[in-house]
This record gives sequence, structure tokens and C-alpha cells, in this order.
Amino acid sequence: MSVLVLASASAVRAQLLASAGIEAEIDPAAIDEAPLKRECREIGRDAGECALLVAEAKAKTVADRHRGALILGADQILECEERWFDKPSSLAEARTQLAELNGRQHRLVTAATILRDGKSLWRAVERPVVTMRRFSDAFLERYLAAMGERVLKSVGAYELEGFGLQLMQRVEGDYFAVLGLPLLPLLAFLRTIGALPT
Repeated sequence: MSVLVLASASAVRAQLLASAGIEAEIDPAAIDEAPLKRECREIGRDAGECALLVAEAKAKTVADRHRGALILGADQILECEERWFDKPSSLAEARTQLAELNGRQHRLVTAATILRDGKSLWRAVERPVVTMRRFSDAFLERYLAAMGERVLKSVGAYELEGFGLQLMQRVEGDYFAVLGLPLLPLLAFLRTIGALPT
């Protein structure tokens, strides 16, 4: 199959690909997402459009290093009542964010794109909806103590595939998109171009 390059440092995305039998080279795109997201907010783009723009920016950053390869870029924005959340930068910020999401519903807007030689071949956006249960301050402290710095690795400050599941009441939509990658649409695309067996 054609070489697939994941332009992301996300261990979860890499593991999702590996679990699906996709051998991907990992070449993280070190870009500053904040200015792009700020500009998107200023000009009125929605979270899906913004996540796609960031995903494409990541893919374009590494494309020159991998001529002819399929470059996979991805991004995720947590949206709660029109507010966008990024990965928390500290445990204190994670605590504040989780307290704000406590008992509320939010969307994990997850975008992915594939480029080859700078040309966009495929794009997808999924918007799974997650409802957090109402949890106590004591549980929040227990959760943060158990998870430690791992809460800084996701926009929601939780891992649905781990202890973070105890924060949840309901998850609706694509489970893989919650984890950070619209995996089933990606696999379907790779089959259509002959990169995977049908």
C-alpha cells in the first residue's frame, strides 16, 4: 500500500491506525494552532471548518518531507455551548475545564484530511456528542490524582478508553472520532483508492 504518514504526535491516533492494520510513519507537525483558531473565530467559521483547516495545516507542514506519500492530518475541537476548548495546559486548567463540563453536553468536533503532494484527496468531519454525568468535587480530585499529566493530552481532559469513562453519562456518534480520528470513513477512503484490500 502507499506510504501513510501521520502528521500528529497523538499516541491514540497512532494506536488506532495500528489496531486497524495500518502501518503509518509518524511525523508530527509542530505548528502553533492558536493563531489559526483565533482567526477562525474572528471570521465566524464553525468548529468543523476550523478543525479541517488545522488538520490541513498539519498535513501541509510535513508534506514536503514525504513526496508521493499519503499525509494524514487531524484535529479536534471540544465545543460546549459555542465555546471552544483546547487541551488544558496545566492540571489547574484541567480541573477548571472539567468543572465547567460537569453535568453538561458537549461535541467533540473531529476532522481529518489526506493530502498527497499538496493536493487534498479526502476530508471528513465527525461531531460525536458526549454528556458528562454530574460528579462530585471529591470524585474530580480523585480522577485528577489518578490521571495526573495524562489529562493534558486531550481536549476534553479525559480518556474515554480509560478512567475518563467514569465521567460519562452518554456518548452518541462515532466512538473513534471521540478518540480523535474518524477511522471508519478513513478506512473506506483508503479502500476506494486501492491503498487497502477490498
